Amino acid sequence: MELKVLKKISKKNVKIFKIANRKGYGALCLNNLTEGSTPAQAYMRMIKAVKRKGSELPLIDAEQAKKCIVSKI
Repeated sequence: MELKVLKKISKKNVKIFKIANRKGYGALCLNNLTEGSTPAQAYMRMIKAVKRKGSELPLIDAEQAKKCIVSKI
């Protein structure tokens, strides 16, 4: 069984935004869209999504996830 080498990408590629007319947040990265009730949860779900595509995001804490929030998308 071959191990796949994951391509490392920066957390700057992730755009986190407040979803209009809902309670949660969304995250966009490499044509992936995830949702979560907090920015940190949306980011953690994005880690799983990009891993399926062969990329790897670094782990960050909740305060750093709040800094990734974009005002408008």
